[in-house]
Amino acid sequence: MLTKKEQRLRRARQTRIRIATQGVARLTVNRTNLHIYASVISEDGSKVVACASTAQPDVRKSLGASGKGGNTAAAQIIGKMIAEKAKAAGIEKVAFDRSGFAYHGRVKALADAAREAGLQF
Repeated sequence: MLTKKEQRLRRARQTRIRIATQGVARLTVNRTNLHIYASVISEDGSKVVACASTAQPDVRKSLGASGKGGNTAAAQIIGKMIAEKAKAAGIEKVAFDRSGFAYHGRVKALADAAREAGLQF
């Protein structure tokens, strides 16, 4: 019997295999109870082009006194930020890699914010 984490990683592996055949940069999302992280990884998977997370000090300040990054409002901020950084690096089109997480709540909020800011999935 697989643990919950092993199940998620199994789903993530399937997605990454499919994205690798597309030949586009991928926007990966990782979430923990307290934070959400997003990275844009180059087409060949060799380097991180842009990254943003709620663990960064400047983002924590903008989240208010608590600095909590575990909500949809924080995910929207990160989505907008990662889209701006990716466009600054010259990347317009990405494949969305949700890392096996369900596409709702914070993951969906991040994706929608990134789309609004101009990234194409």
